[in-house]
Amino acid sequence: MSGTNTVNRDRLIADMKVVVADAEELLRATANQAGDKMTELRGKAQENLVKARASLAEAQGAMVDKAKEVGHVADEYVQTNPWRSVGIAAGVAFVVGLLISRR
Repeated sequence: MSGTNTVNRDRLIADMKVVVADAEELLRATANQAGDKMTELRGKAQENLVKARASLAEAQGAMVDKAKEVGHVADEYVQTNPWRSVGIAAGVAFVVGLLISRR
């Protein structure tokens, strides 16, 4: 999973949480509004909020599972290739050090 993909998913989940919270607040604010149409709309909105929450929970669960899988793969690689892993880490640290020193 690329870093950009992860950032986009995280941002999407955060945005969806805001939308759900705003919709809940709107439902609370209109709770005193009378009328059959308003009651019907609130019911539909509440159903959609329940579905959105379930989808968010599922998406977060999938992301956690994927992160754990990536962690296990990385751990397995490091254990089977310890010196190569140290070399890669040293190379990355060197490059980051060069980039930081240029600022």
